Amino acid sequence: MEISGESKWVKLKAVEATPESFGEYGQVVEASPDGDVFGPSDAQLDLSHGVPRFYVMNLQGRPLKFSTITHHASVTQCLGSIGGHVWYLGVAKASIVESKDREGNNVVQSHCASGHFYVPPAVADVRVFKITGPKFLKLNVGTWHAGPLFMAGTMDFYNLELSDTNVVDHTTHDFLKENGVKFLIDE
Repeated sequence: MEISGESKWVKLKAVEATPESFGEYGQVVEASPDGDVFGPSDAQLDLSHGVPRFYVMNLQGRPLKFSTITHHASVTQCLGSIGGHVWYLGVAKASIVESKDREGNNVVQSHCASGHFYVPPAVADVRVFKITGPKFLKLNVGTWHAGPLFMAGTMDFYNLELSDTNVVDHTTHDFLKENGVKFLIDE
Protein backbone atom coordinates (compact mmCIF):
# COMPACT_ATOMS: atom_id res chain seq x y z
CA MET A 1 0.00 0.00 0.00
CA GLU A 2 1.37 3.40 -0.99
CA ILE A 3 -0.18 6.62 0.33
CA SER A 4 0.38 9.89 -1.49
CA GLY A 5 0.23 12.61 1.17
CA GLU A 6 -0.65 15.54 -1.06
CA SER A 7 -3.44 14.01 -3.12
CA LYS A 8 -4.51 11.51 -0.42
CA TRP A 9 -4.59 8.65 -2.91
CA VAL A 10 -3.92 5.15 -1.58
CA LYS A 11 -2.43 2.99 -4.35
CA LEU A 12 -3.19 -0.72 -4.10
CA LYS A 13 -1.79 -3.56 -6.18
CA ALA A 14 -4.42 -5.99 -7.40
CA VAL A 15 -4.03 -9.65 -6.42
CA GLU A 16 -5.48 -12.39 -8.61
CA ALA A 17 -8.65 -13.78 -7.02
CA THR A 18 -8.13 -17.46 -6.23
CA PRO A 19 -9.96 -19.66 -3.72
CA GLU A 20 -6.99 -19.21 -1.36
CA SER A 21 -6.39 -15.47 -1.79
CA PHE A 22 -10.09 -14.52 -1.62
CA GLY A 23 -11.12 -16.95 1.15
CA GLU A 24 -11.50 -14.32 3.92
CA TYR A 25 -14.06 -12.42 1.82
CA GLY A 26 -16.04 -15.18 0.14
CA GLN A 27 -15.51 -17.71 -2.61
CA VAL A 28 -14.13 -17.85 -6.12
CA VAL A 29 -16.37 -20.20 -8.06
CA GLU A 30 -15.03 -21.74 -11.25
CA ALA A 31 -16.44 -24.18 -13.79
CA SER A 32 -17.03 -27.74 -12.71
CA PRO A 33 -17.99 -30.78 -14.78
CA ASP A 34 -21.66 -31.22 -15.56
CA GLY A 35 -23.23 -33.72 -13.18
CA ASP A 36 -20.99 -32.93 -10.21
CA VAL A 37 -22.91 -33.03 -6.94
CA PHE A 38 -23.18 -29.99 -4.68
CA GLY A 39 -20.06 -29.48 -2.60
CA PRO A 40 -17.71 -26.96 -0.99
CA SER A 41 -16.49 -25.60 -4.34
CA ASP A 42 -20.04 -24.46 -5.16
CA ALA A 43 -21.28 -21.07 -3.97
CA GLN A 44 -22.42 -21.37 -0.36
CA LEU A 45 -25.39 -19.00 -0.53
CA ASP A 46 -27.59 -17.31 2.05
CA LEU A 47 -30.67 -15.99 0.28
CA SER A 48 -33.00 -16.78 3.20
CA HIS A 49 -34.03 -13.20 4.07
CA GLY A 50 -36.06 -12.41 0.98
CA VAL A 51 -36.76 -13.09 -2.67
CA PRO A 52 -33.62 -13.85 -4.70
CA ARG A 53 -32.87 -11.62 -7.68
CA PHE A 54 -30.60 -12.84 -10.49
CA TYR A 55 -30.05 -10.26 -13.19
CA VAL A 56 -27.63 -8.78 -15.71
CA MET A 57 -26.21 -5.35 -14.83
CA ASN A 58 -24.83 -3.08 -17.53
CA LEU A 59 -22.16 -0.89 -15.97
CA GLN A 60 -20.45 2.04 -17.63
CA GLY A 61 -17.51 4.19 -16.68
CA ARG A 62 -16.17 2.28 -13.67
CA PRO A 63 -12.45 3.21 -13.69
CA LEU A 64 -9.90 1.65 -11.35
CA LYS A 65 -10.49 3.99 -8.41
CA PHE A 66 -12.98 4.33 -5.55
CA SER A 67 -13.66 6.22 -2.36
CA THR A 68 -16.78 4.43 -1.08
CA ILE A 69 -17.29 0.81 -0.07
CA THR A 70 -20.56 -1.02 0.65
CA HIS A 71 -21.76 -4.09 2.51
CA HIS A 72 -24.99 -6.07 2.70
CA ALA A 73 -25.86 -7.50 6.14
CA SER A 74 -28.64 -9.89 5.06
CA VAL A 75 -27.40 -11.70 1.97
CA THR A 76 -24.49 -13.26 0.17
CA GLN A 77 -23.91 -11.71 -3.24
CA CYS A 78 -22.51 -13.21 -6.44
CA LEU A 79 -20.85 -11.13 -9.16
CA GLY A 80 -19.27 -12.20 -12.43
CA SER A 81 -18.48 -10.63 -15.78
CA ILE A 82 -20.36 -11.92 -18.78
CA GLY A 83 -17.74 -13.22 -21.18
CA GLY A 84 -15.05 -13.68 -18.54
CA HIS A 85 -13.53 -10.24 -19.11
CA VAL A 86 -11.04 -8.83 -16.58
CA TRP A 87 -12.49 -6.81 -13.72
CA TYR A 88 -11.52 -5.68 -10.23
CA LEU A 89 -13.13 -5.52 -6.82
CA GLY A 90 -12.01 -3.63 -3.73
CA VAL A 91 -12.88 -5.47 -0.50
CA ALA A 92 -12.54 -5.43 3.27
CA LYS A 93 -13.59 -8.16 5.70
CA ALA A 94 -17.08 -8.20 7.13
CA SER A 95 -17.27 -6.17 10.33
CA ILE A 96 -20.84 -6.64 11.51
CA VAL A 97 -21.10 -6.92 15.30
CA GLU A 98 -23.88 -8.12 17.57
CA SER A 99 -25.92 -5.39 19.27
CA LYS A 100 -24.59 -6.58 22.65
CA ASP A 101 -21.03 -5.83 21.41
CA ARG A 102 -21.76 -2.26 20.37
CA GLU A 103 -19.81 -0.77 23.29
CA GLY A 104 -16.57 -1.37 21.35
CA ASN A 105 -14.51 1.25 19.58
CA ASN A 106 -15.97 2.91 16.49
CA VAL A 107 -19.16 0.83 16.43
CA VAL A 108 -21.78 2.43 14.18
CA GLN A 109 -25.45 1.60 13.63
CA SER A 110 -26.45 1.25 9.99
CA HIS A 111 -29.14 3.51 8.61
CA CYS A 112 -30.56 0.67 6.49
CA ALA A 113 -33.72 -1.20 7.48
CA SER A 114 -32.00 -3.84 9.62
CA GLY A 115 -30.33 -1.23 11.81
CA HIS A 116 -27.41 -3.61 12.37
CA PHE A 117 -24.18 -2.55 14.06
CA TYR A 118 -20.76 -2.60 12.42
CA VAL A 119 -17.22 -1.33 12.71
CA PRO A 120 -16.23 0.83 9.71
CA PRO A 121 -13.47 -0.71 7.56
CA ALA A 122 -9.95 0.61 8.14
CA VAL A 123 -7.93 2.04 5.25
CA ALA A 124 -5.16 -0.49 5.94
CA ASP A 125 -7.62 -3.41 5.65
CA VAL A 126 -8.74 -2.70 2.06
CA ARG A 127 -7.53 -5.12 -0.62
CA VAL A 128 -8.10 -5.25 -4.36
CA PHE A 129 -8.65 -8.39 -6.39
CA LYS A 130 -8.35 -8.95 -10.12
CA ILE A 131 -10.83 -11.42 -11.57
CA THR A 132 -9.95 -13.02 -14.88
CA GLY A 133 -11.66 -15.66 -16.94
CA PRO A 134 -14.91 -17.59 -16.55
CA LYS A 135 -15.44 -17.44 -12.79
CA PHE A 136 -17.48 -15.45 -10.34
CA LEU A 137 -17.14 -14.22 -6.78
CA LYS A 138 -19.51 -15.05 -3.95
CA LEU A 139 -19.21 -12.41 -1.24
CA ASN A 140 -19.77 -13.47 2.36
CA VAL A 141 -22.57 -11.70 4.23
CA GLY A 142 -21.23 -8.31 5.31
CA THR A 143 -18.12 -8.28 3.09
CA TRP A 144 -17.32 -4.68 2.18
CA HIS A 145 -16.96 -4.22 -1.58
CA ALA A 146 -16.25 -1.49 -4.13
CA GLY A 147 -16.92 -2.31 -7.74
CA PRO A 148 -17.04 -4.04 -10.11
CA LEU A 149 -14.35 -1.81 -11.63
CA PHE A 150 -12.83 -2.25 -15.09
CA MET A 151 -10.78 -0.59 -17.82
CA ALA A 152 -13.30 -0.99 -20.65
CA GLY A 153 -15.92 1.69 -21.22
CA THR A 154 -18.81 -0.66 -20.49
CA MET A 155 -19.25 -4.22 -19.22
CA ASP A 156 -22.11 -6.55 -18.36
CA PHE A 157 -22.16 -8.51 -15.09
CA TYR A 158 -24.51 -11.03 -13.62
CA ASN A 159 -25.55 -10.34 -10.06
CA LEU A 160 -27.30 -12.58 -7.54
CA GLU A 161 -28.64 -10.88 -4.42
CA LEU A 162 -32.11 -10.24 -2.98
CA SER A 163 -34.82 -8.34 -4.82
CA ASP A 164 -34.60 -5.42 -2.38
CA THR A 165 -30.90 -5.53 -1.42
CA ASN A 166 -30.07 -2.10 -2.84
CA VAL A 167 -33.14 -0.55 -1.19
CA VAL A 168 -33.14 -1.97 2.37
CA ASP A 169 -29.71 -3.59 2.87
CA HIS A 170 -27.12 -1.16 1.55
CA THR A 171 -24.62 0.30 4.05
CA THR A 172 -21.86 2.52 2.64
CA HIS A 173 -18.64 3.85 4.17
CA ASP A 174 -17.16 6.98 2.53
CA PHE A 175 -13.37 6.85 2.88
CA LEU A 176 -12.93 10.36 1.48
CA LYS A 177 -15.35 11.91 3.97
CA GLU A 178 -14.40 9.78 6.99
CA ASN A 179 -10.69 9.07 6.39
CA GLY A 180 -9.60 11.67 3.82
CA VAL A 181 -8.45 9.09 1.26
CA LYS A 182 -9.35 7.65 -2.14
CA PHE A 183 -8.10 4.35 -3.56
CA LEU A 184 -6.37 3.86 -6.90
CA ILE A 185 -5.73 0.41 -8.32
CA ASP A 186 -2.10 0.24 -9.48
CA GLU A 187 -2.32 -1.99 -12.54
